[in-house]
Amino acid sequence: MTPTAIQTNKWHVLGTVGIGTFVSALNASMMNLAVPFIGANFQARMPLAEWVIMAYLLAISTLLLVFGRLGDTYGFRKIYLVGTAIFTVGSVLCGFAPSIYYLVAFRILQGLGAAMVMAIGPAILTAAFPPQERGKALGFLGVFVASALAAGPTLGGLLLKYAGWEFIFFINGPLGLLIMVWTWLVLAPTPRSPQRFDLPGAVTLFLALGALLLALSHGEEWGWSSGPIRALLLTAALFFPLFVWRELTCPAPMMELRLFKNRLFSAATTSAVCNFIVQYMVVFMLPFYFKEVLRLDAARAGVLLSSFPLVILVVAPLSGTLSDRIGSRGLSSLGMAASAVSLALLSRLTPESAWPEIVWPLVLLGLGNGIFQSPNSSALMGSVPRTHLGVAGGMLATARNGGMVLGVALAGAVFNHRLPLHLAATGSGTVQAASLAFAAALHDTMLVGAGIALLGMATSLVRGAPAGRPAPRPAPERPRAE
Repeated sequence: MTPTAIQTNKWHVLGTVGIGTFVSALNASMMNLAVPFIGANFQARMPLAEWVIMAYLLAISTLLLVFGRLGDTYGFRKIYLVGTAIFTVGSVLCGFAPSIYYLVAFRILQGLGAAMVMAIGPAILTAAFPPQERGKALGFLGVFVASALAAGPTLGGLLLKYAGWEFIFFINGPLGLLIMVWTWLVLAPTPRSPQRFDLPGAVTLFLALGALLLALSHGEEWGWSSGPIRALLLTAALFFPLFVWRELTCPAPMMELRLFKNRLFSAATTSAVCNFIVQYMVVFMLPFYFKEVLRLDAARAGVLLSSFPLVILVVAPLSGTLSDRIGSRGLSSLGMAASAVSLALLSRLTPESAWPEIVWPLVLLGLGNGIFQSPNSSALMGSVPRTHLGVAGGMLATARNGGMVLGVALAGAVFNHRLPLHLAATGSGTVQAASLAFAAALHDTMLVGAGIALLGMATSLVRGAPAGRPAPRPAPERPRAE
């Protein structure tokens, strides 16, 4: 038995991982709606309130690869259970937070647990399902994510209205306990590898990724030439080469960099980053368009945005199943092409746009994401040795979260750079002129996103077939039981 084997009913495994993924995604989608209310409750200004989301996202993004490697070393079930427990405890503590500062600290703890769950989930599924059903399994996992994204705003609004913001966190308590019990019953213990964990590599990667993502997410707010941003970028520039040197010279590296010699692995990772950059450029910008230009209330804006995840809900499992039969390259490329067309259509929005002009591009974006994500994830996870499934799952989740941060940062940078130019061209002082300038800046931002989608399509097309996996390092002869 390999160190990553999961010997149990594969559909029960899918249910376990799916429920854990659903709870994590549901919490994130509810938080996007709740942050303004939480900030008002603690009388916190917007820059401070944003850290309720940013602290969680940065904790996840910087630790995913670390926990993926820990899963390969210590066993998937153990890391998944510990992660669920930490996420649950962190959620309850968030609900009892006496100040915004305590809340941010508890969100970091919650993000630590979420990083464990997100990094290990795809690896557990890949180990449980045979290669010819891997796309189907990851497609159904996409259904759990899309369901959470669709239900989150509505459920979050109801909790905010009738219970209070604390219950957005308290609801994770019983759900987390259910997941822990179900995981203990369903997942078989996985053997532990005696291979040492590369702590220096983990620390250098954490510092490098943390500095880079923090700089990218706050560069526009703090100023790209400001002292803190320069210091963060310098830190990233110093620690990334140090991490590479450490991994190339360490006998048991945290991350096997030889995986990137595999064109399928590196190209699928790049395509995933592009996909989530594009997705979050839209998710970040359209709510501002609805509020500032169309003057829609939160309920109507939520209904319009829900068309995007609802389409993914339907398409993702079909695309995953189809990729098991015909391969992933064509489907992934088609999905990115559809996303490019969607953003090109969204770039044509004006202050007079009717709802069909908004909904149909969002439907097309959901179609593109649904077609792309399951086949691309299946290709990435199938391109590595089974002894590195945890690292591959961590890389997949890092591409997703890193793409989210980059998408928001890039959208904000392009929009805020172009808006003053369009305001000068249209004139200022009237609502109509401001709306026209906003639409013009949105046009430029969406076209940049369309270009990134085309880049993701190109990397999908040239990545090659799944053959030629990098040879794994010799596995230990007698792994210890968990």
